[in-house]
Amino acid sequence: MNEPSGQTTYVRAALPDVELCAVSLPAGPFDARCFHAAFQGIAFSRPHWEEVSGYDENMNTIRTYQVCNVFDSHQNNWVRTKYIRRRGAQRIHVEMKFSVRDCSSIPNVPGSCKETFNLYFYESDADAATRTSPPWMENPWTKVDTIAADESFSQVDLGGRVMKINTEVRSFGPVSRGGFYLAFQDYGGCMSLIAVRVFYRKCPRIITNGALFQETLSGAESTSLVASRGVCVPNAEEVDVPIKLYCNGDGEWMVPIGRCMCKAGNEAVENGTVCRVALCDTALAHGGEHRGADY
Repeated sequence: MNEPSGQTTYVRAALPDVELCAVSLPAGPFDARCFHAAFQGIAFSRPHWEEVSGYDENMNTIRTYQVCNVFDSHQNNWVRTKYIRRRGAQRIHVEMKFSVRDCSSIPNVPGSCKETFNLYFYESDADAATRTSPPWMENPWTKVDTIAADESFSQVDLGGRVMKINTEVRSFGPVSRGGFYLAFQDYGGCMSLIAVRVFYRKCPRIITNGALFQETLSGAESTSLVASRGVCVPNAEEVDVPIKLYCNGDGEWMVPIGRCMCKAGNEAVENGTVCRVALCDTALAHGGEHRGADY
């Protein structure tokens, strides 16, 4: 990261679009396209953000956005993502990788130096943002949270080319319009924004209790439970009560209700996911009644 500067630099840069990714549990490897910051790069209220080269924890070269104007008071520097389509999601999760300079390690730094920044979002039905719209302020932008670093770095770390990278996740909802923008507001810090991953959670397609449940998006709140009606697999029938599962805010199925059983003359195979005609139906061979297999 460069040394603190008081100069204003106008930047015009853009990285690939942010992809809104669906995440199911257990989480597997994430698509790399979903893990890169992508900024409009042409509209800042006071454009001190710069796109520069830096290093990750493994000393690999990376591109970051940084700002460091700690000797100028009353900072209000914004950088905005490109338009991100909602894709039916009701709650959005944002994972940020960033580094922050320890204010106490900067000689003669004023008391206005910060080690935090703000995360905002703005909903829109179309990609219509410009240099001046929406205005760079809270309302119309909605504040998600103030983001603080667990670890900050000093001049000693900088001299040794050590980048202490923090990872924080925040979520917001409900969202209902066609898409949204994210914005990051610096108000007097010395920091680098390294990567942003934007995602929503879903419960995957699953067969359980003899029924098929389709992929279901999590609800608008972290505590939401979204009901999903199951459909019995072929050659099975519903018993007890209507069969349901609930998708929670973490993308996990829970609270199973009801069940399906294989119809008479069929048996459950493949871990109960298939009802197959019984190969040896002893009960029917003796003229008895075959009840079917219970899941």
